[in-house]
Amino acid sequence: MTVAVVIPTLNEERIMEATLTHSVGAGFDEVIVVDGGSEDRTRDIVSSFASSLKSGTQPSALSPQHTGIASVSLLTAPPGRARQMNAGAAASRSEVLLFLHADTRLPPNARAELEAALTDPTCVGGRFDVHFERDTGLPWLIARMMNLRSRWTGIATGDQAIFVRRAAFERLGGFQDIPLMEDVDFTGRLKQAGRMAALRAQVVTSFRRWDACGPIRTILMMWMLRFLYWVGISPDRLRHLYGTVR
Repeated sequence: MTVAVVIPTLNEERIMEATLTHSVGAGFDEVIVVDGGSEDRTRDIVSSFASSLKSGTQPSALSPQHTGIASVSLLTAPPGRARQMNAGAAASRSEVLLFLHADTRLPPNARAELEAALTDPTCVGGRFDVHFERDTGLPWLIARMMNLRSRWTGIATGDQAIFVRRAAFERLGGFQDIPLMEDVDFTGRLKQAGRMAALRAQVVTSFRRWDACGPIRTILMMWMLRFLYWVGISPDRLRHLYGTVR
């Protein structure tokens, strides 16, 4: 099966080359970056990386054996993860779509784990376990609670690198064009379409969002947002609580 990695971005110049290096190194067929209007060098970095691969000159930190494995392309779309990820999915040619946050790194065996899960024809998609770059103390506890909650509910968040068969993605109409909870909404619908795999292989993600507002405050905010969403408050209204669209 062919697999595309879709990465929505907005002002990610500090981490973009590292994310591309890890994604290409994982051996996927396509890496599609969909930028939502960055005002920094994000797009320049992606374009330079893609040109280096195309010319056969590997980017820095990418070993020669990885060169040419994946095609890397850059798109632009209106800001908002749902819109950006839908645009990336529409542009890809692959049978499986994997949606990756720019500040998240896939495990080296990500493709093998994904393909093993999808050998089951009843499996429509899934997600990875997550741990933070700082994997001690409160970050350690938060990551493990996220994984347990996701395994118990069948709902995944974007931090967990959601993947899905293209056929199932298209049947569901992709991500809803909403400013928040697009991942919760999508995986809630996806689990009704078939089995979702909860892979124990771990992606590594940044703790920056939690650091920005404080871990305890962020946890309480996330719980409140999810509760309000499940009782019927629209994502457009919740957006004002969360702040600027990502």
